[in-house]
Amino acid sequence: MSKLRVLYVASEINPFLQTSEVADFVRKLPQAMQERGMEIRILVPRFGIINERKNRLHEVVRLSGINIAVGDEEKPLIIKVASIPNAKLQVYFIDNEDYFHRKSVFHDKENKFYEDNDERAIFFCKGVIETVRKLGWAPDVVHCNDWITSFIPLYLKTTYKNDPLFKNAKTVFTIYNNSFSHKFKGDIMDKVKMIDIEDNMLGNLKSADFEGFIKLGMEFSDAVIVAGENKKLEGLFKKNKEKKVENFDNDENSTESYYNLYNELMG
Repeated sequence: MSKLRVLYVASEINPFLQTSEVADFVRKLPQAMQERGMEIRILVPRFGIINERKNRLHEVVRLSGINIAVGDEEKPLIIKVASIPNAKLQVYFIDNEDYFHRKSVFHDKENKFYEDNDERAIFFCKGVIETVRKLGWAPDVVHCNDWITSFIPLYLKTTYKNDPLFKNAKTVFTIYNNSFSHKFKGDIMDKVKMIDIEDNMLGNLKSADFEGFIKLGMEFSDAVIVAGENKKLEGLFKKNKEKKVENFDNDENSTESYYNLYNELMG
């Protein structure tokens, strides 16, 4: 059997950035899977508070230079890469001057949620898929972590469903309690749209809030995981009866659970 290929997508990873439990999870699980013989790629945003010199990030020119459409605008995609110290893992960073050069993550100095965090998420999700296409690397499992990755399962099941690199890929969506109270503007659905995406596919996004992002990610993914205790979101999962939701504690035992899940998804 050939090596299972797993793509990890997240908002953050240690040691480059940590604002929540996501960073630790995405640092430990890929290495554990690599040690079990899987082939791994990791993609995260290059937020402005990541020190490029200290972390030895450098641009990958052959992967950069694509323009990514967000609504009516197109923005250039820059790809950077760095190695995790003491691990045989590389991290690819999705970068764009307009979206990611701020010296903060999702909130401004007054702790206000950025109005364009929806656009940043769309750019990131599209940028991830286009970067993997440029790498020419076909993942078996795309493991999406947290709300910023919510659009990837949608895009892989619609716009990219016939792409040779993604047509057999399964998606896992892990949800964390990193909720926000912000409500985005009404044009979010138009911004999200791509080829083969009809209005009725975006019904869950009508609320234009955290719950909408999570529901959309759940709807189009092949497996849904709740990381640790997540009582606030339990009601949301109960509403979504069509989708089986697993609860994995992010501890040593979860490594085995994820390993088994990936293999089950690939049949």
